[in-house]
Amino acid sequence: FKERNISYSFRDMKEKGISKGELDNIKKSIALSELINVKSKGYKKSNLDKIRSSDMKLEILLKDQSLINTPIVRNGKIATVGYKPEIWKEWE
Repeated sequence: FKERNISYSFRDMKEKGISKGELDNIKKSIALSELINVKSKGYKKSNLDKIRSSDMKLEILLKDQSLINTPIVRNGKIATVGYKPEIWKEWE
């Protein structure tokens, strides 16, 4: 984004995580399954693969944000997760 002179705000999720409201807004653009990092060390321990309730999955993601895929890039009310330069280019 810096190389293309696109303004952005960086948030270190280890330092300052995502709030419940922000996660709810992101979830409107991104499927919950895309948000979950199945390669995370804590994925198996969290039992996210066995939980059916979306609300329960969101609660687990809020408690352990290392389970969230990154980067999450927002453009107003829409968002992407992961490396999606083709979509970001459309936003320019």
